[in-house]
Amino acid sequence: MSGSKLDPIDRKILAELQADGRMTNVELAKRVGISAPPCLRRVRTLEEAGLITGFHARVNARALGFEVQVFAMVGLNSQAEADLSRFEARCRDWPFVRECHMLNGEIDFILKCVAPDLSSFQSFLTEELLAADNVATVKTSLVIRCAKAEPGVPFDILEERAVDVI
Repeated sequence: MSGSKLDPIDRKILAELQADGRMTNVELAKRVGISAPPCLRRVRTLEEAGLITGFHARVNARALGFEVQVFAMVGLNSQAEADLSRFEARCRDWPFVRECHMLNGEIDFILKCVAPDLSSFQSFLTEELLAADNVATVKTSLVIRCAKAEPGVPFDILEERAVDVI
């Protein structure tokens, strides 16, 4: 089920849940203009299709004591699929690594990391990341501030594309 195969109600359901995943099914149905039972069926269908992959609270990392956010650009010695998969699996085991993306170009992966303080991140960097098998280089950039952190996708653009396709 791709974005272009969704009807306007499905797109509205996704947009509403992306904006507020805590609302009740009754409230969601009201917002999208259908009754509750078909709304719930549609949500379940969207989940089964993999378009809704979970519901999460956005927590304030700094308020919880995670003062440091760092992007780490990682270069590997080998880009063989088995080596890439091993590195990805290792990233999933590191609690400080919150996101891991494989890239094309000069670096192989970019990691978004959080830590309580610089000392904790430095220990992770030197004892875990730099010591990991197949890691050749790591360049880090400390986040000074965040100007935008918007999860999900821009549904207004999806809506425009859907109108153009029809």
